[in-house]
Amino acid sequence: MATATPRAKSVERTKMRIRQGDTVQVIAGKDKGKTGEVLRTLPNENRVIVQGINMRTRHVKPSQEGESGRIVTEEASLHASNVMLYSTAKKVASRVEIVVESDGTKKRRLKKTGEVLD
Repeated sequence: MATATPRAKSVERTKMRIRQGDTVQVIAGKDKGKTGEVLRTLPNENRVIVQGINMRTRHVKPSQEGESGRIVTEEASLHASNVMLYSTAKKVASRVEIVVESDGTKKRRLKKTGEVLD
């Protein structure tokens, strides 16, 4: 009889063009059209956590006697393909291109507006 082993997710880290601190717009899902700042990126899962987007409610039991339980709302992660970088100056979402400067440094630039991010 073969033993059942839990299936592990493939840990293939993808190069993400979205970074912590970027402003993004959600392009798919229940929060479509909303914008927010990226709080954290999860490159191993190709996901991002955006401030005020995809909120989840969790009920927490009291840990000590005399303490009351509480309800905690927190942001859940979104897949990186469901968000686009957002230009706050032009108020438009855009794809990203990597541009190599004349001195050899790489910069991220929005395709629609030409705005350089780094």
